Amino acid sequence: VLNAILSFCIYLRVGYRWITKFLALGCYAILLMPGFLQVGYYYFFSSQVRRSIVYGDQPRNRLDLYLPMNINEPKPVVAFVTGGAWIIGYKAWGSLLGQELAEKGVIVACIDYRNFPQGTISDMVKDASQGISFVCNNISEYGGDPNRIYLVGQSAGAHIAACALLNQAIKEGGEGENTSWSVSQIKAYFGISGGYNILNLVDHFHRRGLYRSIFLSIMEGEQSLERFSPEVMVQDPRFRHAVSLLPLIVLLHGTADHSIPSNASKAFADALRKVGVQVELILYEGKTHTDLFLQDPLRGGRDDLLEDIIAFIQAGDAGALPNDENATPRRRLVPEFMLKLAHKMEDIPFPPKFKCLDLPMFDDTRAWRSFYGTSQ
Repeated sequence: VLNAILSFCIYLRVGYRWITKFLALGCYAILLMPGFLQVGYYYFFSSQVRRSIVYGDQPRNRLDLYLPMNINEPKPVVAFVTGGAWIIGYKAWGSLLGQELAEKGVIVACIDYRNFPQGTISDMVKDASQGISFVCNNISEYGGDPNRIYLVGQSAGAHIAACALLNQAIKEGGEGENTSWSVSQIKAYFGISGGYNILNLVDHFHRRGLYRSIFLSIMEGEQSLERFSPEVMVQDPRFRHAVSLLPLIVLLHGTADHSIPSNASKAFADALRKVGVQVELILYEGKTHTDLFLQDPLRGGRDDLLEDIIAFIQAGDAGALPNDENATPRRRLVPEFMLKLAHKMEDIPFPPKFKCLDLPMFDDTRAWRSFYGTSQ
């Protein structure tokens, strides 16, 4: 039976880690399904959600808007770039955050973008920048305040959004560049569980199943890793003026994050401070990559990440603080025991016997010799 399974895997050219991760992801999704169904119902049937607004001419150039119930005055705006390992990102992944922020009186624009292999990192950054431009130039038509726009990214989306923001600053720092939006229109950038030095993450991602060959294809080769590493770029003397244009940078990360270790945000914060950028680093003890973005919001009640983001957005807005203190806590969407099981499913260890099969393709005879314990 084992030989049959392995032969089938060879035929499909799928690694053991991918199979295990796929099964774990399936179990994870089933455990959180009660919450996903409720959020999905809101996404498809709520009058507060405007889906698939076109912002560009590419197939994935769409965004979703989440509107507060009452827009009696211009509202603060969040432009959100979702995560998805640069491969499975989709605007609907931001529906839970969009719903939460809309309940707090914030308009949220969830920006979709081309994923790999439909596009590479340059395409993703270009799409995100075009989506941000649409928000900056059109959000007033939907009740948003163009003077209170915040850029938020999560996981791969945090990396893409940071690249878009820095690229825009570099354009503005040059001469003769035509730009459709300005870094000065962004009040603050929030990076949730992001990675900002791609050079240091290639091996880490490879060990976790995002193989080097695939990741380098996404990032357009080794020669481009530095260009798409904001932590490296902000320290380049050539971009000193561009870096001075950056808004407040807020980095949020769980200390138990194994997908992208919290050291990634720590290192970026240190690099930003060295070049004089205003930066805040908030670490959440014991929180994993998905705890902050999924499990905690689905749990209901207090959400530390949401409260921290809202605190920055509402800073100086005296009228908003009493409303938040008296707000009804969010209801629970998933039973606690299912959330705890999902937490454990997030980072299943792999048997050492199978680590030899962590290869992009099963075409290395050394892997088979190691697996079967033979030298022939």
